Amino acid sequence: MLWEVFVSHWSILYGLLGHRITPSRNDVTLCTMKLIVWLGNPWKDYAKHRHTIGFVIVDDLVDQWWWTWSLKKERWAEVAECFVDGEKIIVAKPLLYMNRSWWPVQQIAHFYKIAAQDILIIHDEIDFPVAKIALKLWGRSWGHNGLKDIMAKLGTQDFWRLRIGIGRPDREGHQSVADYVLENFSKADLDALDDVYGHVMKGVEDFLGV
Repeated sequence: MLWEVFVSHWSILYGLLGHRITPSRNDVTLCTMKLIVWLGNPWKDYAKHRHTIGFVIVDDLVDQWWWTWSLKKERWAEVAECFVDGEKIIVAKPLLYMNRSWWPVQQIAHFYKIAAQDILIIHDEIDFPVAKIALKLWGRSWGHNGLKDIMAKLGTQDFWRLRIGIGRPDREGHQSVADYVLENFSKADLDALDDVYGHVMKGVEDFLGV
């Protein structure tokens, strides 16, 4: 299953773990911080949906990195922090519905004074086939409500996004996009996603510049 497959890809982490990763601490003077936000719907009923693929992946990554989630009620997010080569990295999971993700993103970015260009949003992408990954800076939301609202509240499109392909509904089935993204992954999709962790890790590394 997708959330179990990552164990077999432990070696993928070495590219990032080869850099100095340490738990968050207060005795380091920082020039910059970076924020990585994984979009999804936070409740159990949505846990295995296509729309929530970011949460499935980040939970496994945080477990493998031995980080610890900290609940930030005032920002409606779970947050994990560490340092990579002396730079503070904040990983966040919004605890609001996808189309309300702008609130935690805005609050965390404002609190830590993080510029838009130092934010990475990781989200599902229906315009990509399953498991295709692409990292880009700037761009339209293309109908993704989570991205659209984040752009509106940050007042810019100039942030990074890592897009994870989940495919489109079969046209012959006349299924709406809304219904499709709120369905569990099929067995065929899960098989196709076996190697997605490696691509996601590469995208995160590229964003961090490590």
